[in-house]
Amino acid sequence: MRLPARRQAAAPKRRCGVGYALGLEEVANPVDVLQLDMSGRPQAWITPREAAVVYASDGVAWTLGRAFHVLRGGIQRATGLQSRIEVHPIIAVKGAVPSRAWRQTPALSNPKLFVRDRHVCAYCGRRFAFDLLTREHVIPVSRGGRDTWMNCITACRGCNGRKGNRLPEEARMSLMYLPYIPSLHEDMILRGRRILTDQMEFLLASVPRSSRLHA
Repeated sequence: MRLPARRQAAAPKRRCGVGYALGLEEVANPVDVLQLDMSGRPQAWITPREAAVVYASDGVAWTLGRAFHVLRGGIQRATGLQSRIEVHPIIAVKGAVPSRAWRQTPALSNPKLFVRDRHVCAYCGRRFAFDLLTREHVIPVSRGGRDTWMNCITACRGCNGRKGNRLPEEARMSLMYLPYIPSLHEDMILRGRRILTDQMEFLLASVPRSSRLHA
């Protein structure tokens, strides 16, 4: 871990908000920044612009990884230097640790479910494109099944239709893998963003070895 990158020049006197909101020079299609709390727990994916606000507000506790994005502001009248912020791929923000949020179960969505299950149908074992997959309830909702991580698996449309409103054993269709609840580190990966190597290594280090993301 290391402290936030030192700015080469002070922020310009005339600023919009906390500065760096106007007149920025940015690379095309930037990758998002992984925001952590001070204890190293993931909080959110934020844009480089949003990260710049944290830097300019002196809200960064520490960073990880090599700076990958540069934001430039206006020219300081006194020195003639342009203000500059180097954004790192992982930043920890100052403040209290939100332990309550850490205990929350990640929200379930089809894109995250399909990535958790590697786009593989739990019944036939074949890999399919996103638009050929469905959210399959092991115990059908009409029979009391809940729409949760532990009751949902990925299934192709053909297998989903074949199973219908039955339990797997009633349809004589066995599961090739079991559902599970992703950890919050894993959930950050499942959200489908472009992830830099530094970010992926940090997140995978805290993902259980039983996770299919290690496959």
